[in-house]
Amino acid sequence: MLAWFAGGVNLSGALAGSAVAFIMAVRDLRMFGALLLVFALTLAATRIGYARKQQLRAAEPPGGRTAAQAMANLGVAALVVAIAAPGWPVLALAALAEAAADTGSSEIGMAFPGRTVLITTFKPVPPGTDGGISARGTVAALICVIAVAMAAVWASLTSLYEAAFIATAGFLGVQVDSLFGAIFERRGRLNNDLVNLLSTAATVGLAWLLRHRL
Repeated sequence: MLAWFAGGVNLSGALAGSAVAFIMAVRDLRMFGALLLVFALTLAATRIGYARKQQLRAAEPPGGRTAAQAMANLGVAALVVAIAAPGWPVLALAALAEAAADTGSSEIGMAFPGRTVLITTFKPVPPGTDGGISARGTVAALICVIAVAMAAVWASLTSLYEAAFIATAGFLGVQVDSLFGAIFERRGRLNNDLVNLLSTAATVGLAWLLRHRL
C-alpha cells in the first residue's frame, strides 16, 4: 500500500509486490525488512534527477512499476525464499541486492551527466542506452549492494563473511544485466523484464558458487 501511494508501483505492481512480501514475511520477518530497504533504495534512485530522465525519455512511467516489472526483479528472490534450500538467505539477499543495484546504477547514471560506454565495446553511448555503464552508475551499484549486505548482517540474517558473497554476487549480477542488455535487449531479442529476470537468476547462481567454492 505504501509503495502504491508513493507512486513506486501501480495497482498490479502493488498486488504482485504484496505476494512477494507475504512470502518473505512468512518465512522470516527480517527478509521483509530487506525487501523494504530495496524498495527505499530503488524509489530514491528513481526520484533523483527525474526531470533530466524525462528529457532523455528514460524516466519510469508516472504510474509506477507494473506486476511484470515487480516479478522480473523480485520473483527469483521470492522463489528462493519459498523453497528455502540450505543457504537460502545468502541467495535471496544476493538477488535483492542485484535488483536494487541494477535500478540504482541505471537511474543514477541517467540522473547525472557523465561518460557512458557500452559494456561490450567501451564505445561512448547516450545515457540510458541498454548495456551502457558509467562511473557514477557503477558507484551507485556498489553502494546498493553493500547497503543490502550490511543490513543483512545488522539483522543477523547472515554473517559478515557471507555478506561479502551477497555484495560480490549482486555487483557481478549487475554486470550480467548490462551484458544481456547490450547483447540481447538492444537487438530486440529480449525485453527489459526478461533481462532483469535472467540477471537475478544469474546472481543467485553466482552467490551459490561463491558460497560453496570459498
